[in-house]
Amino acid sequence: MLKVFVMLIMLKIILLLKIEKWSFFSNMNMLMFIYILMFYSNMKNFSSVYKFNMMMDNISFPLILLTYWTCYMMIIASTKVFFNKMNLNLFLFMIMMLLIILTYTFISMDLMKFYIAFESSLLPTILLIMGWGYQPERLQASIYLLFYTLFASLPLLLGIMILSYKMSSSFNIMSMVYMKLNNYLWIICVMAFMIKLPMYLTHLWLPKAHVEAPISGSMILAGILLKLGGYGVIRLFYIFKWVGYKMNEMFISISLIGAIVTSLICLRQTDLKILIAYSSISHMGLMISAVYSNTNWGWNASLSMMIAHGLCSSGLFCLANMSYERSFSRSIIINKGMLNLFPTMSLMWFLLITTNMSSPPSLNLLSEIGIINSLMSWNLFSMLLILIISFLSAMYSLYLYSSLQHSKINFKINLFSNIFEREYLISMLHWLPLNIIILKSEMVFNLF
Repeated sequence: MLKVFVMLIMLKIILLLKIEKWSFFSNMNMLMFIYILMFYSNMKNFSSVYKFNMMMDNISFPLILLTYWTCYMMIIASTKVFFNKMNLNLFLFMIMMLLIILTYTFISMDLMKFYIAFESSLLPTILLIMGWGYQPERLQASIYLLFYTLFASLPLLLGIMILSYKMSSSFNIMSMVYMKLNNYLWIICVMAFMIKLPMYLTHLWLPKAHVEAPISGSMILAGILLKLGGYGVIRLFYIFKWVGYKMNEMFISISLIGAIVTSLICLRQTDLKILIAYSSISHMGLMISAVYSNTNWGWNASLSMMIAHGLCSSGLFCLANMSYERSFSRSIIINKGMLNLFPTMSLMWFLLITTNMSSPPSLNLLSEIGIINSLMSWNLFSMLLILIISFLSAMYSLYLYSSLQHSKINFKINLFSNIFEREYLISMLHWLPLNIIILKSEMVFNLF
């Protein structure tokens, strides 16, 4: 793990020396991804590696890999920044900072250091939205993101201090296993992660942030930053599982009803990015309910859902950006008849949208089967709500595809803009892992 941090710091120094070789940066990022993958494959009976209050285990490892994979694709997708020289070094520096912060968040076993890294991820994200966003409304989106996060982060800090006091000034997560915790302290600690996910009723910042963010900001938000909340909830359950079991009815009910409501909102949307953002809230609602079912099936399925959603949602935002670059609009009404103009891009839309509605053989299907199993073991009545969510998910996915690809052609679209090789590459780098990981599903589905 120390070697990974040394490589990250060396890359940071290279950026400070103003070497404008963004391809070098992206290649080094991919090399670090391969390095971590080799480290995992060489570990026999891998359960955890603990050193210096840092630990990489079966929960954090897939999310670290997803972080490197997403950051690599962020660089490929942000060609507008590179070709127009829009503060290139600062942009790469922001991605570098996010990479370091997110990696440290996933491996930190000290609660205070975890809290600092968890909240530090907010600053580069806001700077990405403010510096490379599209419209003046990005200021309002940044304020929404800041205040929603800070509203829950200060109670989380208070909860961490109380836990430390009970443990004789120790912040180590592993020393808190099976510690007694009251319901109020649980809610104080967990609400910061619920807002980050976000759970329904705390979700208003997400559509605004996605709409105003550049493509790199949308990818990191959908791919990784939402997963920080899920990771935090799973860690808390791992430590205080019996306290969470007392409060599961409330959170599961809100999450499942919220998933239905947000799916209905998707059917009324005309903005591409907002529709994809609300579909993320619906999927995260299923993921939250699986965690609160307090079963091994539920925890495994929730982690699989996080990985699958991180790849699928990020890919959909990339495709939305490709459409925006040709029509200069996010409106579904304007982006029509794409099948006649860009048939290959229509194929990419079809592949990722069918994955989003959990078609086989995608990882989404495996995770949803696990979620259904875990929730049925909790309450059979939840099956009715899951059926409604699955039906609505298929409905808004088909609505999105048919609205974009069929109907009359809008001739205001830039007809002379071809699909570039990098766009094929980005689409396939999102879709292929989703359908290949299921062949080695124990990487993300045999963790507890």
